[in-house]
Amino acid sequence: MKDFKKYYTIAAAPGEVYLALTHPLTLQLWTGEEAVMSTEPGSEFSLWEGSIVGKNLEFEAGKKIVQQWYFGEQPEPSIVTIKLHAHEKGTSVELRHTNIPESDYNDIVEGWNDTYFGALRDFYEE
Repeated sequence: MKDFKKYYTIAAAPGEVYLALTHPLTLQLWTGEEAVMSTEPGSEFSLWEGSIVGKNLEFEAGKKIVQQWYFGEQPEPSIVTIKLHAHEKGTSVELRHTNIPESDYNDIVEGWNDTYFGALRDFYEE
C-alpha cells in the first residue's frame, strides 16, 4: 500500500471548489459525466461512470472532504482527504490519499493530476 500527497492551485474561491467537488450537477459540468454525490456522511458516491466509487465519511463546508475509495478487498480502507485553503490565486487544495494498492498507484496519481484536478483547474481557467 502506498500514500500520495500533493497540493494543487485552483483559480476559484474555496466555496466554489467545494461545490464543484460535492454537488452532482456541478461535478457533471466539469467532468462531463453524470455523478452520484451527496454531502451526507455514510452516503455512497460514484464518479466517471463508476470508475471511482466509495463512501463519503466527513464534510466541512468550504473546507474539507473525507471519503473512502473502494479498491475491492483490502485490509485497510483507502482514505482520501481534501482540504481547501484560501490562496492568493483562488484555492490551495491539499490532497492526501492513503492506502492505495501498489498495482493501482501510478494510475491513481495520473488520475489525480490529469483527470481530476487537471480537469477542475482547466474548468476554472477557461
